[in-house]
Amino acid sequence: MRAHIRRLRRRALLLAAAVVLGAVPAAGCAPQDPYGRTRLTVGLFGTFGYEEAGLYAEYMRLHPDVVVEQTSIQRNENYYPQLLTHLVSDSGLADVQAVEAINIAEVTATQADRLVDLGRAPGVRREDFLPWKWAQATTRDGRTVGLGTDIGPQAVCYRKDLFARAGLPTDREAVGRLWAGDWRKFLETGKRYRAKAPAGTAFTDSASGVLSAITGSSARRYYDEDGTVVYRTNPAVREAWDIAAAFATEGLTARLQQFTPAWDQAFANGAFATVSCPAWMLGYIEDKAGPAGEDRWDVAAAPRPANWGGSFLVVPTSGRHVEEAAELAAWLTAPAQQAKLFQRRGSFPSASAAHALPAVAGARHPYFGDAPIGRIYTRAAQGVPVTILGPKDLVIAQNLADIGMLQVDQKGRRPEDGWDAAVRTIDNALDL
Repeated sequence: MRAHIRRLRRRALLLAAAVVLGAVPAAGCAPQDPYGRTRLTVGLFGTFGYEEAGLYAEYMRLHPDVVVEQTSIQRNENYYPQLLTHLVSDSGLADVQAVEAINIAEVTATQADRLVDLGRAPGVRREDFLPWKWAQATTRDGRTVGLGTDIGPQAVCYRKDLFARAGLPTDREAVGRLWAGDWRKFLETGKRYRAKAPAGTAFTDSASGVLSAITGSSARRYYDEDGTVVYRTNPAVREAWDIAAAFATEGLTARLQQFTPAWDQAFANGAFATVSCPAWMLGYIEDKAGPAGEDRWDVAAAPRPANWGGSFLVVPTSGRHVEEAAELAAWLTAPAQQAKLFQRRGSFPSASAAHALPAVAGARHPYFGDAPIGRIYTRAAQGVPVTILGPKDLVIAQNLADIGMLQVDQKGRRPEDGWDAAVRTIDNALDL
């Protein structure tokens, strides 16, 4: 399966703006369909793949009295503030709206009263979803206001040819055993690679990428169970920082910033041997590395299960067709549709019931040496801890990476100085 996913950090750092959320007519003013059909609007960011995979067309065939229309904004940083504004004012909303995983905690905590409890929607079964994904959009009183779309279970993508030249194993099972269970083993493997590294190559792309991968494998990161910001005192965050910083100070990275033109070019040039690799990254690597990278890249299990990315669908209570919208959201996120979306677009299902379906369980990727990606990412997804999410996770994560770790990696600042710079920026942004 050649997955050409364009969403990548399309959800975390995302690319260029298109249609504004305000272009969606207010719920009370939606134009009538000339044929008398129920008109349902879906507001998204980036490319979810529903339209491209033919799911809207299929739904309309099954429901000839419904017409589905989609609008999209490419950048979540533009989409999300507008979504919050329109939720507060109960106007300008689509019948179904998307919410990025990094924002779902804030939406669940502050906007739940304006959203339908989709856990009670017909056909929705809690047991069909991964427990940690279901929990992310569930309020403390048990209302589930968002249904999970895709997720980003992580593996490590690696260059077999560069590993061979550095004297490391190339079989994906053997590679996974090099660092199984411990990110510090990943660091030690990097040092082994450095000893015989092919000229002009680094072990991994960036220290920030390592930082994100490690923090993504922790149940508690930036907030505690009471909603208190604890990133400064959380041992898991500091351990992730120290390990990632060691990649920089040991000279194991290509000193790149992810999702920049230089990073893209480095894929084509074969400048690094490994990259933290959620399921949606496969299509990105194939696109950037091009035909020359085919069968040179492969996929191995990450040191510990982690998740990076994913989204939810929510239904505002102010819509004209709330019941019909809930039915559409439930259908789009049902296991059968999630399996189709994975097969056609590469979005890995958040519905665990989809993982056993042939389209997922038997999935292989020819570009990555026919890697059994269905099996690899299913195992990763099942091991992801139920993570405590906070309303400003994105602010904290981005500043740790782009203010703190990037300075250590690219400018050679001491890890302690990079940490202090990040903390000052974060605390100022959060008014702590």
